[in-house]
Amino acid sequence: MHRSVVAFMSSTDDRRRLVRCVVGLVLCGIGFSALVRADLGLDPWDVFHQGVSERLGAPIGVVTVATGFVVLLAWVPLRERPGVGTILNALIIGTVMDLLIGRLPEPGAWPSAWAMLLAGVVLTAIGSGLYIGSRLGPGPRDGLMTGIARRGHSLRLVRTAIELTALLGGWALGGTVGVGTLVFAMAIGPLVQLSLGHLSMSEREAHAAVVTPTAGTPGSGPGR
Repeated sequence: MHRSVVAFMSSTDDRRRLVRCVVGLVLCGIGFSALVRADLGLDPWDVFHQGVSERLGAPIGVVTVATGFVVLLAWVPLRERPGVGTILNALIIGTVMDLLIGRLPEPGAWPSAWAMLLAGVVLTAIGSGLYIGSRLGPGPRDGLMTGIARRGHSLRLVRTAIELTALLGGWALGGTVGVGTLVFAMAIGPLVQLSLGHLSMSEREAHAAVVTPTAGTPGSGPGR
C-alpha cells in the first residue's frame, strides 16, 4: 500500500471514503447472499465459490474470502499493488455472506425467488457503486483482470475469459447456473453505472472512478 493505515485514517476525506467503501462492501455481501438464497443462478465468481464450497463442504463465504487472497497472490508477478479497499473487499463480502445466508428466509414460490434475485442484483449494484466510488483499490479479481490487460490485452476480452473460466469451472463443480446468472450479467453493468452517478459523487469524480483502472470496471460488473 502507498500509505500506512494510520496515515490514511488521519484525513477526514479518507475516513469518509473508508466508510463509503465498507458500507458498499456490506451491501455487496447482502446482495450476493440474496442471489444465493434465491437459487435461480449466481454471478460467475459465486458459481465458482459455490461449486468449491459444495466439493469441500466449507461455507461459501469462507471460500469467497480464501479465493480473494489466492487471487491476490497472482498480483505479485503482475506487480499490482493492493489498496485498503482491496483487502477489505477480500475480507468483508465473504464474511457478510456467511453471516447472512442462513438467516435469510426461504423464497418459497417463484415470485418470491424472483423478488429476492432482483433485490440481490440491485443491492449489489448500489454497493458496487459505493465501493468503486471510494477509489480505495480494486477488488482482488478486478485487479487480476486489469493487471493482465496492462500487458497488452483487451480489457473486455480478459474479463470475459476470466469470468467464463470461473463460471464453467464452478458449474462443473456443482455451482448454480440459471436464469439469474443471465439476469445478473445483463443488468449489473448498467445498474452500477447508474449508481455511480447518484451516490453523492460529482460528475468529475464519477468519471474518474469509471476510467481509472484501480477503481474497478463498473461497465462490466461489480468491483470484486
